[in-house]
Amino acid sequence: MNQLTDLLMHPDHEGGRHTQSIALRSGQARALAYIHRVWESANATVSSTKEVESRQDVYEDLAALRDRIELTPWRGERGRTALRVLRAHLNFAEVAGGRLHAASERQAAEEAGISRQTLRHAYDTVLKPGGWLRRLRIGRGKEGSSWYLGNGPGGMAGSRFSRSQTTQFPPDPALEEWSTSETAPSADIDSTVISHLMAHDAFAPRALGSSALMIIGALYSRPAQTVGDLVITSSVSRATVYRTLRRLAKHALVRHIGETWTLAPDALEGFGNRLLQAVTDREDVPSQGWDAVAHQYGAAGIAARRRALHAAERAVYRQALDRRAEHRTSAVVIARDGRQVVVPALHAAEVPPAWRAPEGCVLDPATGRVAPDWRIATDGRLILITPADQRSYDELAAAHAEALSEWESAA
Repeated sequence: MNQLTDLLMHPDHEGGRHTQSIALRSGQARALAYIHRVWESANATVSSTKEVESRQDVYEDLAALRDRIELTPWRGERGRTALRVLRAHLNFAEVAGGRLHAASERQAAEEAGISRQTLRHAYDTVLKPGGWLRRLRIGRGKEGSSWYLGNGPGGMAGSRFSRSQTTQFPPDPALEEWSTSETAPSADIDSTVISHLMAHDAFAPRALGSSALMIIGALYSRPAQTVGDLVITSSVSRATVYRTLRRLAKHALVRHIGETWTLAPDALEGFGNRLLQAVTDREDVPSQGWDAVAHQYGAAGIAARRRALHAAERAVYRQALDRRAEHRTSAVVIARDGRQVVVPALHAAEVPPAWRAPEGCVLDPATGRVAPDWRIATDGRLILITPADQRSYDELAAAHAEALSEWESAA
């Protein structure tokens, strides 16, 4: 702890800039208290994190996270959209081989089958506040942002698996015993099925929507469920369950026997009951794939148009980067102790040598006389001294560091 404090408070250590600005702005005691809080938070995070030593541990950790996601109720349209985004990031994490992964907003939007605006709304309202996702670094240039998957709100009690045991069932309807909340605090879905289907146009908001994904995921996890069961396992309200089942039954993707509902044999491929199979209703028309379903709702081609838009945006952005690189001046390199050192370019606020005068004064380039309102700082940059602002250079530097930190946090 003492070594960390000395390191962060050292003026030459770049990583301690925020701590040093706190010391300049609020004093040494506040800076030490900040370091102590960060140290305690880091200890708590490390102690509650499972150590991953091998690839098998990675798979087990991601599988446990997937089970936790499947047991979490995702209520409302906002929650169901957040599940699609979270499942997209889980796919990226599985490819990357750990919770730490890289993904751009466009990649996540295409994977989840939603727009970038909806994606950002899910980030800001559900996933980031809920502890499911943390953005460690904002993407720059051609690199995507760095993300880390969290465990969500609270801790996981025990080891439960969504498809190996049932979580909670509604009480006997004959006894008229129902919980206060319409959807119980636990769910049971198969998120892998949802991740395979969510990019299809058939599950766009104007088509079947995210509620159909939840119903299909719940019926795949546990077939033959009643409407009361689906209210709990899918975390969808009773009215939405009835409405979604009617939509799916219209395409013969689900069928019911008595009060229980099951998926059609080829429902995951978008094919309803074949002509040789039993159709639940004469008005039900068996669908012929997810593209056909999307075409009936006027949603065909949404994903293709989204990918084309993202490709055009990437091309424009890369052209802007190339144009910016063309205007950059070549770096000046000097040899020192057998190695090459890059000489920093002159900053816009730095005083050219022709303007410098003794005792830190600045010469007016127009008159050649000393400008009384300007001084040269220790780093060679201009400082405007006026009667309205009598702050010292250290105070100005602390204010600049604080403003820069706030800007980076907002970005």
